[in-house]
Amino acid sequence: MKNVLLLFIIIPFIGLANLSVAKVFSDGVVIQRDAIVPIWGKAEAGETITVTFLENTFTSKTNQHGEWEVKLPKSKPGGPYKILIAGKTKVISINDVMIGDVWVCSGQSNMEWIVKDSNGAEEEIRSTSYKNIRHFKIPRSSALLPEMQLEGGQWRKAEDSAIANFTAVGYYFAKNLYKSYKIPLGLINSSWGGSRIEPWMSAEALGYEGPEKAANIISKMRRQRKEKLIQSLKQNLGKIPIEELGIKSNNFLWKEPDFDDSDWEEMKLPGQWEKQGLENLDGIVWFRKDFVLNKQQKGVTGKISLGPIDDSDQVWINGQKIGGLQNSWNVERVYEIPKGILKSGLNIISIRVEDTGQGGGIYGNPDLLFITTENTKIPLHGFWKFRVAKAVLVENGQANQTPTLLYNKMIHPILKFPIKGVIWYQGESNASSEDAYVYREQFKKLITDWRSNWNIGEFPFLFVQIANFMKPSQEPVKSDWAMLRESQSKALELQNTGQAVTIDIGDAKDIHPRNKKDVGKRLVAAAKKIAYQEDIVYTGPVFEKITLFENQAIVHFKNIGDRLVAKGSEEGELFEFTISGEDKKFVRANATIKGNTVKVWSDKVKNPVAVRYAWADNPDKANLFNEEGFPASPFRSDSWKE
Repeated sequence: MKNVLLLFIIIPFIGLANLSVAKVFSDGVVIQRDAIVPIWGKAEAGETITVTFLENTFTSKTNQHGEWEVKLPKSKPGGPYKILIAGKTKVISINDVMIGDVWVCSGQSNMEWIVKDSNGAEEEIRSTSYKNIRHFKIPRSSALLPEMQLEGGQWRKAEDSAIANFTAVGYYFAKNLYKSYKIPLGLINSSWGGSRIEPWMSAEALGYEGPEKAANIISKMRRQRKEKLIQSLKQNLGKIPIEELGIKSNNFLWKEPDFDDSDWEEMKLPGQWEKQGLENLDGIVWFRKDFVLNKQQKGVTGKISLGPIDDSDQVWINGQKIGGLQNSWNVERVYEIPKGILKSGLNIISIRVEDTGQGGGIYGNPDLLFITTENTKIPLHGFWKFRVAKAVLVENGQANQTPTLLYNKMIHPILKFPIKGVIWYQGESNASSEDAYVYREQFKKLITDWRSNWNIGEFPFLFVQIANFMKPSQEPVKSDWAMLRESQSKALELQNTGQAVTIDIGDAKDIHPRNKKDVGKRLVAAAKKIAYQEDIVYTGPVFEKITLFENQAIVHFKNIGDRLVAKGSEEGELFEFTISGEDKKFVRANATIKGNTVKVWSDKVKNPVAVRYAWADNPDKANLFNEEGFPASPFRSDSWKE
């Protein structure tokens, strides 16, 4: 009798597990206003599904694969509402539903960069609450073929501590939009640090003969990459450690101060290990370094700063653990050293670093590596001993570098979900000599392909031109980053596109500039013009043409606004202009504003034929703006390869 009763209880729950809805539809979801919104999921084949929303009921019958879909009619902004989905034995309730504008936020690390790691984060998190701004982070995930289901995700409101983990660019974009229009806003954050553009493109956009053909080619490529990795590691390491070395019975042996590391090699830190002999290594590497304290410093408290570590770390001093973070590749490590750990004489630092993909190790600014005590600061940059403890050999490594894989799993599953538009921040990973020029066609293909596959028309596609970065150059030189910026700007040839120029708010020492507020504001200006049809100046001066007059070049612009401005120069002098004759040798030029044009000249060039502006990795003195405060976009009048 007990067995019969148990069977009776279990059977309904087996049925209950069948009804499901696409993961983007969860509590707190924002759906697109003024759009027909499909809602879809799975259940048993042939099952009737009923969806109730805004006092209207819609039905669907699952096909032979158990797939169902209904279409919600166009609705005006508002909420919160509820969606009820009923099957044969189960009801799903989606609560706190808002109707507003949905923006997809995509790209690499500068889009993935979160609020808590940006300028002004503490005050922003403490003082801000926008319950009608919602954020949905799609987990980093990949697939060889296009898939219909997301890996996961959950809608979060922009209030309390949740704001801390929003995409910073997306959050400041949404915050400024909400202040203007008071419409609920949904941010779908589909980004992955370090990703190239090709992983975000479909097989068709990349020229493959369909997804299956692409999958076969990419699978072969990944197998070859794995074989190459194995050969490289064998050459560098000898025997490849598949199981982690230096650990026994859950005890980390290499943390002990008396461990003999005399046969370990040395690596200069900071610096990613891929650039120091461990190319393509994903896995675990240990680092050790000693330092000396005097008798007065014995037992005192202190602090150790290590800069950012990609991805996870555990840190010991003299065998005592003092800190560690998981999956925090963009966070600068600073750990307190409790009293009693430091000793007079020799002290030993041991660090276990685990990298799960692409760059790995202790990297960043050398000035961030140090130990401080009450009255002493000891620099830690320089050579450290290291040993590889484990190498991860997987064919699906470097998904964010492999064509189609992110599109298939992080974009394709949401193509039926209507959106207002896209904001995009990506390009740094394609800013090399081989890639920067090609990017112009790839980027336009991505935009065109996404619009075609979303099938909701030429929605606004707004993007961030990559910021100034690296050491400024004193003389004009070839710049892959300048070429990449030009390639990005070429996308403006497409309808309903807008660009946020950030050439003035980057960081020479950090590829992740912390000022995300101004990035968001500049994207909002483009959105107001392109997506919301406001009659405003939304961008800085854009190069149109040059005219030549004796030994001068006169530069003409579009999108001037009220007037041109030499920002920060009392004499009206402009910087970062260069000029060239037919010899194609550019030199620094004089430049001043003349009405709505800029006059450029140099005594070294008698017969100029070409002008460039801000054509460098980091043109840190670029100061051509318009009265409205937008910087001019970098440009060149020539089309030379160099």
